[in-house]
Amino acid sequence: MTRVRLPDGTQAWLVTRHADVRQVLMDPRFSNRVVAARPEVAESEHGALISQSLIGMDPPEHTRIRRLVTRAFSARRVERLRPRVAELVDGLIDALEELPRPVDVVRHFAVPLPTTVICEMLGVPEADRAAFQEWSNALVVDWLRDEGERNAATAALRGYFTELIAAKRAEPGDDLMTELIAAREEGNKLSESELVAQCIGLLSAGNDTTASLIAMFLMTLLRRPDELARLRAEPAEIPRAVEELLRYVPLAMSGAGGPRLTTEEVELGGVTIPPGKLVLPAIAAANRDPEVFADPERLDLDRTDNQHLGFGAGIHFCLGAQLARVELQEALAGLLRRLPGLRLAVPEEELRMKPASAISGLEALPVEW
Repeated sequence: MTRVRLPDGTQAWLVTRHADVRQVLMDPRFSNRVVAARPEVAESEHGALISQSLIGMDPPEHTRIRRLVTRAFSARRVERLRPRVAELVDGLIDALEELPRPVDVVRHFAVPLPTTVICEMLGVPEADRAAFQEWSNALVVDWLRDEGERNAATAALRGYFTELIAAKRAEPGDDLMTELIAAREEGNKLSESELVAQCIGLLSAGNDTTASLIAMFLMTLLRRPDELARLRAEPAEIPRAVEELLRYVPLAMSGAGGPRLTTEEVELGGVTIPPGKLVLPAIAAANRDPEVFADPERLDLDRTDNQHLGFGAGIHFCLGAQLARVELQEALAGLLRRLPGLRLAVPEEELRMKPASAISGLEALPVEW
């Protein structure tokens, strides 16, 4: 437990042990309504969106909306997508093989794969996907954008989804958005603003995070040729390798998950925290806690009983975790199967991380084979 000061001067507690981070993620006394507690942020377009999204809610609102969304986002539905994801992977690799080498797999593979998957799921026309990528970058990836640009991107997404939802009401399709519109339980249904917020949340969460992880996982394996060769020879081991990579590779640039706000006095890690204080769960540190993971600084593709917190825990466990797993597994399987001799095309020291990004991602990953 460490006291830290945030850029705006606010003090917070940074939590690093696995058991303590897990408690923060699961204990209802640590609220997700951090934005709603700051009126100057909550009243902006971007702040209002977060407050209406699952990541900015607590029960009972969160419980109601999560239940409705989950029914349209079931594990069975996601698993039925696996052949389509594999087909998209093959198509992107076909395109890679036509490009002059070296090829940037961030631009030409890691980014378009999850963007295409989530847009197809939501029923977003192909012609609109480039605009979606730009709006998503403003919301999640590029924190050098000023607040005005984020608010403008939020407003553009709200307007777009409002029109698309109206079109889906008039002419339902076989897609996730149509299911969300129809989702009901015991007379409850999503309001128009809730529908829009959940669609934007699914777009953002199902796009940049997975794209960044694909590239970071590949870079991690390219640094370890023996492990890469092993997975190429034993593709059945890829699902377990993905779980270890989720533990080993931090998703957030800061290494911390979303902040929580104490709703009452809480004892955590031997420290008493008063109500109304910010707490930062350091998921990256928790995933390398030696009390939980043997030899935690080593990438161990044979690790079993992997209790990583890469997708969170508790009621805010990532709704798209199974979709991300399918995309990550199929992406690695396709690249290793189709591109023998895959290797970095530049020295490691020339690789650059995206600046000012909430997500830990590479600007580019040039490869050849």
